[in-house]
Amino acid sequence: MLVRLILIALPLLAVALLGAVRYGVLDVSPRLNPWAPLSIHETPNLLTRYKLGRASSDAQACQFALTQADWQYVAIEDQATRPGCGYTNAVRVHRMTMEVGPAFAVSCREALSLALWEKHVVQPAALRLLREPVAKLEHFGSYSCRSVYGRPNARMSHHATADALDVAGFVIGDKRIRVIRDWESDTVEGQFLREVHDGACQFFDAVYGPEYNAAHRDHFHLDRGSFRTPGIRCRTAQSVGKSVGKSVGKSVGRE
Repeated sequence: MLVRLILIALPLLAVALLGAVRYGVLDVSPRLNPWAPLSIHETPNLLTRYKLGRASSDAQACQFALTQADWQYVAIEDQATRPGCGYTNAVRVHRMTMEVGPAFAVSCREALSLALWEKHVVQPAALRLLREPVAKLEHFGSYSCRSVYGRPNARMSHHATADALDVAGFVIGDKRIRVIRDWESDTVEGQFLREVHDGACQFFDAVYGPEYNAAHRDHFHLDRGSFRTPGIRCRTAQSVGKSVGKSVGKSVGRE
């Protein structure tokens, strides 16, 4: 009987505690408060994905969170170029904490994931493995009004809504690290690429790289294709299995 009462009481107590936190009756650290705004600078924890999802679905909250990034960017007007193409609540990024080559346009939610990835994955990995920060990110572009792999009658790519960026490599000190050359190498450069690829799975809805298929042999495709919880489509040989890798291995073009 006592056990039964405890089992009934525990969910009620949990609901009461969450309600107390939600309405400010119980004061807790913002890191432990699921309703606190997303902080780019805080070390990610189990609530980060939830907070990222909330910010991603609220234009004002997303723009506010992005102001925390030490970036050079400007908000750009919503645009619809043709059915299935265009962007809303987007920014044009001229510089992250690193150079980015040509400026690129991405949705705010994509930019927010990039900021978290840069802060908590890319730069820490560079400092730990190569003893220098990343000076430049090299990319193949973001917004592009096209279907997946450019195929006729295929669904529209997430590039068509500025929700994706294709990362080709990085410049760190005097080293130019390229996905196409260094991904499989047994070097610190190869280790760096594999770490930043896997680390991206914390913050993006989809992460495709060389182990996914031939179309991604030279870049990482990082996208925020929806408001769902990030990390559910992190595609590697281990996560999709050899049979899937073979079935898509002949794809050409870019996602």
